[in-house]
Amino acid sequence: MKGKTFLPYLMFGGVVLGIFCGWVFGKKMDSVDWIGEIFLNVLKMLVIPLIVSSMIVGISGLGDIRKAGKTGLITLVYFLSTTAIAVAVGLVMVNLMQPGAGVELNTPVPEKLSGKGDVGITDILKSFFSPNLIHSMAQMEILPIIVFSLLFGGVLTTLGDKGKPVIAFFDGVNEAIMKMVHLVMYLAPVGVFALISSKLGAAGGGDLFLAQLLKIGKYSLTVIFALLVHGVLVLPLILWGITRRNPLDYFKNTSEALTTAFSTASSSATLPVTIECAEEYNGVSRKASLFVLPIGATVNMDGTALYESVAALFIAQMVGADLGMGQQMIVFLTATLAAIGAAGIPEAGLVTLVMVLNAVGLPLEGIGMLLAIDWFLDRCRTTVNVWGDSVGAAVVDFLEVKLVEHGGEP
Repeated sequence: MKGKTFLPYLMFGGVVLGIFCGWVFGKKMDSVDWIGEIFLNVLKMLVIPLIVSSMIVGISGLGDIRKAGKTGLITLVYFLSTTAIAVAVGLVMVNLMQPGAGVELNTPVPEKLSGKGDVGITDILKSFFSPNLIHSMAQMEILPIIVFSLLFGGVLTTLGDKGKPVIAFFDGVNEAIMKMVHLVMYLAPVGVFALISSKLGAAGGGDLFLAQLLKIGKYSLTVIFALLVHGVLVLPLILWGITRRNPLDYFKNTSEALTTAFSTASSSATLPVTIECAEEYNGVSRKASLFVLPIGATVNMDGTALYESVAALFIAQMVGADLGMGQQMIVFLTATLAAIGAAGIPEAGLVTLVMVLNAVGLPLEGIGMLLAIDWFLDRCRTTVNVWGDSVGAAVVDFLEVKLVEHGGEP
């Protein structure tokens, strides 16, 4: 356990060393890419069994269906509220800083967007359900797996004694997966170093990355500053205001998950670490963490929604389109709803940004200006996504005890 105390510092050291080596040695760091890929694959290998077992144990642990309904409602309200606040922060910041003013749009529509422009809200709704769960697992399509696991766990609670052995089985699976997470995290400092250094090296090293950053530096600064406002001010205020927990201590205890999120750029791959930090280091109840965090890793995308609102108005400013309050409200609603439900679609962030641009008639060519630096901003917004999930677990845990178990009395 003493070694675990130093793990966040070792992981942070891996990030710093990865940035240094990727910056200085550039494409030579491709030689360690395989190490980062193994670390990422090991984390992803744990995601599907963890989600299935944690959702079944989590929903069955809520017991009474009326309690499950209240807990689910609290979780949904938190997700919607924080995502909406994140989008609002992004819109305010991009209107204040005007990063697209004077920037010339000179890129074609990226090839990645071929066939993506006609994706709509109905496609997101359809992604909640899969005709083949095995295929969804193989493709890491998380939403239908969560829907099935929630329904399966809920049904098990109605079977009485017959359902108890099945719940106990998945409880054992969940415990075993978390033990595996403990072992994997000892590899994390090396894995984090390899992921960061190879990605920065692939981007051309420090000089080329800096050149790309300067091209749309004001845009990048706007996104990062808005993410900081949401992550450093808004979410800690929500945490302290509702639960009276110390945000600094909670943040420190979540540092392993946040470092993993930054290095992998994947909320789902980070999920095993997020659950471990919430339960073991922050004292969130197992019942709340197993219910809230798997859903949050898929549908609670504060950083992504914020990023999309900034990106949409940046593109509007580039092409000289003056979006009024009504159109900005459309951006607000589209970014909020799209970020909640698009995880089941491949390249979800790209698809949801297309949806936001289409909603207000902005050119898809603008996305080409963002792709060069997007790999870095993706890591920043994923870190905020995971931080929002972690805060949500504490908030739901507190409110569930207060509102559900004590009938609304403190």
